[in-house]
Amino acid sequence: FDTDWHARALAVTLACGALGKWNIDISRHARERLSPKDYTRFSYYEKWISALADLLVESGVLSREDLMGQGGDDLHVLANKALRAEAVAAALVKGGPANRDSTIVTRFAVGDAVRTRHPGGSRLVDGGHTRLPDYAVAARGRVVLHHGTHVLPDSNAHGLGEAPEPLYAVAFKA
Repeated sequence: FDTDWHARALAVTLACGALGKWNIDISRHARERLSPKDYTRFSYYEKWISALADLLVESGVLSREDLMGQGGDDLHVLANKALRAEAVAAALVKGGPANRDSTIVTRFAVGDAVRTRHPGGSRLVDGGHTRLPDYAVAARGRVVLHHGTHVLPDSNAHGLGEAPEPLYAVAFKA
């Protein structure tokens, strides 16, 4: 971390994620939904904190007044879910596994030539979250590894369920 507050930003984000009000894909999408002006001028951890504030309000965990220090002093209803300092290391080691058991038949094998879809973007929600970056849209590549079946972030980010799909590592020419 470049500064102390970067470590605190990560810690607060992890602690809030432990409340169970959203998943990692929703958290990523919250950062992607920042206004273009803010997204381009914010540093990495400023994006995290800004998106976290949005998630806390959107999920009803806090109000805007709470974030401005104008909320009540009562113990929060989620206080018993607080991630304690002594539990952080175990939580980080455990992570949030995204692999799922499945009987889904794979479409591709290691060595197969593939092309990413065109147009890019989310097929599920217009303007929604996708793990396919613009630079890889319609790109040709070769499957180098099949990782099994995993949560589809494009669905999970919008509360549409995990929608497990085969996950492949694909190599593209630079």
